[in-house]
Amino acid sequence: MNRGQRIGLLVAALAALAVVFFVLSPGDKDDTASTTTPQASTPTMTATDATTPVAPPRPQFTVIRVRNGKTVGGVRTIKVTSGDRARIEVRSADTSDEVHLHGYDLKRDLNAGARVRFSFKADAEGIFELELEGSGTQIARIEVQPR
Repeated sequence: MNRGQRIGLLVAALAALAVVFFVLSPGDKDDTASTTTPQASTPTMTATDATTPVAPPRPQFTVIRVRNGKTVGGVRTIKVTSGDRARIEVRSADTSDEVHLHGYDLKRDLNAGARVRFSFKADAEGIFELELEGSGTQIARIEVQPR
């Protein structure tokens, strides 16, 4: 086969592909009288999706800020349903003290400029005090309510 024949064969193959493409591709007009139900789109996975894992969402913490040994905005009330996970964060730029959750007997040392976190299953129903233990200052009221 000479060069001219190969070029001709290539052009014919491309023309055939173009015809098949236009015949099989959907047109702009709706030729049918029936209505169609829209289908849910399927998410497309790109190369970066396959290689980059998606981090799970971070759990949300109720943040309590302490300034000059007192809760900013007053004593907070945090409501939790029994059996759920309670997540509380205490932050202070200027106060160092032990943070104590009574009833659950959880304690964390808070240093000025730092934060402490409590994450626990709220399995005891009632009202519990979260306080700065050294100064005896209540900073939150945790209400664990029945399901």
